[in-house]
Amino acid sequence: MSPEEHVSATGLSADPAEYQRRLEEQSDEQIDAWAIELLRDISIRQGVRSVIRHFQHATHLDDAALTRVYTAGGGAPATIGRSAEGELMLPAISLRYLVPGLRRSAVDARARLIAYLVGAFEELVYI
Repeated sequence: MSPEEHVSATGLSADPAEYQRRLEEQSDEQIDAWAIELLRDISIRQGVRSVIRHFQHATHLDDAALTRVYTAGGGAPATIGRSAEGELMLPAISLRYLVPGLRRSAVDARARLIAYLVGAFEELVYI
């Protein structure tokens, strides 16, 4: 049984630690796909600002670093903005650029993306 089949056949897991162990068995391509899906799904459920905050926390990126990651992944610099409260904003449709941008910008991108996925463990039951 492949690692991808193992995760899908047995569900996520009972706890975040087991989920992290299972994620670590997955290919980079699978981790990236799940991270992009999570960015999309949580932005629909909770809003873009919530996704950006969670992604920044899990990946240890401040606003300047997130901006660099976004553009490194293919996001257009002109689409970066600020909310009325001054918080960094990106178009929901463009959140996907964060994943390839992180891969291009951080040597430990895999670990950061896994941390992002594990950090959303409790949220995944609603998606």
